[in-house]
Formats: sequence, C-alpha cells, structure tokens
Amino acid sequence: MVIGATGQIGRATVGALARDGWQVTAVSRGGDRDETWPKDVRTARADRDDDAALAAAVGDGCDVLVDMVAYGREHARQLTGLADRVGSAVVISTLSVYEDDKGRGFDTQTEPDGFPVYPVPIPESLRTVRPGDDTYSNRKAALERELLASADRLPTTLLRAGAVHGPYCRTPRELYVVKRNLDGRRRRILSFGGTSRFHPASVHNIAELIRLAAARPGSRVLNACDPEAPTVAEICAAIDAVMGVETESVLVDGPPPAPTVGDTPWTVPAPVVCDMSAAERELGYRPVVRFAESLPETVASIEAQLDGRDWREAYPKMFEAYGDLFDYAAEDAWSAT
Repeated sequence: MVIGATGQIGRATVGALARDGWQVTAVSRGGDRDETWPKDVRTARADRDDDAALAAAVGDGCDVLVDMVAYGREHARQLTGLADRVGSAVVISTLSVYEDDKGRGFDTQTEPDGFPVYPVPIPESLRTVRPGDDTYSNRKAALERELLASADRLPTTLLRAGAVHGPYCRTPRELYVVKRNLDGRRRRILSFGGTSRFHPASVHNIAELIRLAAARPGSRVLNACDPEAPTVAEICAAIDAVMGVETESVLVDGPPPAPTVGDTPWTVPAPVVCDMSAAERELGYRPVVRFAESLPETVASIEAQLDGRDWREAYPKMFEAYGDLFDYAAEDAWSAT
C-alpha cells in the first residue's frame, strides 16, 4: 500500500512496485489513478490525517506500507498502531534532519552565520536535530525517532531524500531556470560563484530505493539522492541544453549581492552532498537515472503547468516557499551598477 500515491514521488513509486510484481493499492485523498500505472493497480480514497479512513484502507493488512507524507510523532504513532496488520514500512524523510558539529541545521540558516557546514559527503551516522513540533526538520526527526524506537513492532526503512526533482512537483526548483528561459532572459546572476551544491534526488531513483527496501524489510536509515551532486551552474547549463538556449552566467563571489538577486532554490553557502554508499551496500542500490537524463520530462511538466498562467498561480507553494524568484527589475538594477 502506497500512501500519497498521486504525489510527486508516489506516482513513480506505484509504477515501479507494480512493474516489479507487487499487488499495489494506491491511496490518496481523491482516490485518483495515474495514466502511466499498470491496469491492475487498485486505488483507495483516504485522508492521511484520518485514522479511521487510513485503517480502513489498510483493511486486513499489507506486506509493505509505503508512506510519502508521514510527518511528526502523530503520524509515526498512527503507523505503529497498524503494526499488527503491516509487515514492514518504507517512509520518506529528509536530509534536513541533519545538523553540524555546532548544532546548526537547515532551520537555523536565517540566523547570522547560521547555515550548517556538513562533512562531504554526509553519512547517515551524522547527528540529527532534536525531535520537536515547531519546525519541518524537527518534526521529521520526531517521526524518525518514534519509528526507530518501534523497530521490533514495525521494521521501517527511512529514506532521507535530497532536493527532489521530477514531474508533478508543486515546488520545482527547475522553475527558476525554465521560466527565465521562456521569458527570454539570457543573463542570470549566480552567487557563490555558481558553485553551490544541494544534492538532488530524482523521483525515479527514490522509487528504486523504495522498490529495493520493500523486498528487504528492516529497520534502517538511508540517504536517498542521485549519483551526482552538480553545482548550480551545471544544473542551469543542463536545463539550457534541454531547452536549446544559450545563457550567460554572471558569477558573483560570496552571498547574493542584493535581495532576490543571485539566490536560486539550490543556493547554499556550504555544500550539501550525501553519501550513498550505505544504500549501495545494504540494498544493492544502483541509480536508474542521472540528473541530466531526467530533465526533459521535468522541463516539459513545468512548461505545461505554466502555459498561459502566472507562475504564482501555477505554483503557489513555490511562491510561499521562496518568495519572488523573478524580480527582474532588481536584477537589472544591480547589473547596471
């Protein structure tokens, strides 16, 4: 059973599991079906926060429960409450649970000198932020802590995903480049010399990790990322190549020179790159797609979503998360100086 089946990762996962021979029930609030899924995939309607509805969807039980949208202690306890009917679980977490040796994590980056400096690459053994209820990261840490504490009742593989990319995303980082190219902007400003690295994770590679973990039940925490972590400049160039445009990158040393100028959704002052050797060792993981190979379907999805619409209407969650990514007047004003 896959909870959150019609989300970005869920769509790819349902297809991967069904093609691998699993009898899959795809659970979503609307009970919808993706046209790419095999016909024998069953659908069920349930709100993730409705305990009774979720229990009814599980019914007499399932061998593996895959949860794309679990968040916080309450969802962990909801899952462990179903342990007598579930063989094992695979749950999506996030690499933002990590903190550095000074106690800095993603949620401290708004403070002066607050961005964490992680080892490169980040191992799963790196300490995590305290569990809590007030931020995204510490709620995910609470989810992890609760599930790992119940390993004897519900063996769970936790996958710490990086910067997820692929079609159907509500907050696609690639929008930053795609819209600029569609708008005819042939110059972009990149802070930190365009060298920022925020490890991407294709929905197809995450689906492959889920497929492997489903067949090898256990209690473990694994990073879930692509085989490479390209720089911002390399990501932009790869999207340009897909769209058939040539763009000049103005590389600025240090942080963004002005608000909304040179700050991309991948921009970080210190690299965020994950070690994938544990997944390779424990699951036999091999990536099924590389970043550049995955871009055409992502770009096509964004272009279709934008078609004739204001980007804030097409991607409201993107505007909530990042603010105005396309302040061309501010960019031009800075360039003029």
